[in-house]
Amino acid sequence: MARRTWERPNIVVFTNLNMKELSISHLLGIKDLTKSDIDLIFKTADSFKEVINRPIKKVPTLRDITIANLFFENSTRTKLSFELAEKRLSADIVNFTAANSSLKKGETLVDTANNILSMKVDILVMRHPHSGAAKFLAEKTNTVIVNAGDGTHEHPTQALLDCYSIKEKLGEVRGKKVVLIGDIKHSRVALSNIFALQKLGAKVMVCGPTTLIPKYIKDLGVEVSHDMEKALKWCDVANVLRIQLERQDIQYFPSIREYAQQFQVNKEILKNIKKPVTILHPGPINRGVEITSEIADSDNSIILNQVENGVAVRMAIIYLLAGSINRS
Repeated sequence: MARRTWERPNIVVFTNLNMKELSISHLLGIKDLTKSDIDLIFKTADSFKEVINRPIKKVPTLRDITIANLFFENSTRTKLSFELAEKRLSADIVNFTAANSSLKKGETLVDTANNILSMKVDILVMRHPHSGAAKFLAEKTNTVIVNAGDGTHEHPTQALLDCYSIKEKLGEVRGKKVVLIGDIKHSRVALSNIFALQKLGAKVMVCGPTTLIPKYIKDLGVEVSHDMEKALKWCDVANVLRIQLERQDIQYFPSIREYAQQFQVNKEILKNIKKPVTILHPGPINRGVEITSEIADSDNSIILNQVENGVAVRMAIIYLLAGSINRS
């Protein structure tokens, strides 16, 4: 069957960009990216950030591309962010949810994907509860795969938008001290953030109960603390993670109340450290548990900036990956 290579249009918004290519054909995890890849994604996101703040927030860049969003787990922010990014790029979108699919009848993941691809879909954005699912599908299909979160493994687009938000707020990521607070053990956001921050030259610490810090974490070159005040005094940025109760098969701490007493980011502890700390949170926020509303909504919080930046970063990723598509 004859095949043609999709050519990325050179529209006005990109006239200031040196149109380089990513070193990858899929976004499966931060580990696969080079620093140059991340820099290119951020530079492209800058241009798309201008687009989404215009009165007309849409460009015809991917008007001949079809993207399927395969979400095998519940999602609000990530799914909406990807959908909006795709629509801003003028792509055609197909949304798939496992609850009403043939998977309930015993169909395999690969069969499901290949059936969708046979309808001339060009890119698959997938969230899956099993670690490694995105990599598995990339090996078994002939299409571009974007990992929107796989089990407790990675969530690369979240890490990229987190780092982009830090860069936007503080000017650069290199040399900054970033602490990840909370359920590190079950968080795909934590692992991707560690990889991305280190590639960009930041120093990383994790903080939480002993039971929620994986034993291997020191092998990744991060510092470990179980003292919230000490961690916050050390850092420039605190990325606060929620407790992943849906992924916990046993009880890792006595109670939510006791967790909040020791690891909640609140006004009192920030007042004690006597320095400004930039606050991030990937959402959803459990207000009153890992963070108080007063801090989540404060001037030092860039949580809503993360949400806005998520659209621009995901637009950049999809746009750049689309350049490697071979279409029938």
